[in-house]
Amino acid sequence: MPEYITPKGYAALLKEYARLLKEERPKVTAEVSYAASLGDRSENAEYIYGKKRLRQIDGRLHYLQRRIESLEVVEPANVAGDRVLFGAYVELEDEDGTTEVLQVVGKDEIDIANGKVSYLSPIGRAVLGREADDEVKLRAPGGVRTLYIMRFWYEEADPA
Repeated sequence: MPEYITPKGYAALLKEYARLLKEERPKVTAEVSYAASLGDRSENAEYIYGKKRLRQIDGRLHYLQRRIESLEVVEPANVAGDRVLFGAYVELEDEDGTTEVLQVVGKDEIDIANGKVSYLSPIGRAVLGREADDEVKLRAPGGVRTLYIMRFWYEEADPA
């Protein structure tokens, strides 16, 4: 099953990969080389830390490369329709009348503080395929929450 990502999220992964590969890794490699030239490596904290940091960078690069190759980029505007689909911004209202706007995104783009929720999350799964004015039941730690889909859209700018 493919995993989805928005073009903006994909660009962010590519940017991180390029930064790590072209800036961070060469910088740390130079630091490790310098620390190694100072002599005894077994008690050289700069060398030990540098090698550890280099392993972390290499691990992240490997992870990013695999993710980038396995993701399917979906342009939200191209899937826009009369139902909530991947990439949609959704305005929800709870039973208390409190509203919030969420965007349904891929798992590499999750940012709860900025309203970006995964399409694989409980709330993401609950709103996908729904229409405006639909009622959604969501199991939450405090019990079942009833949410109403007020409206949804696919462009970043709020049409209201």
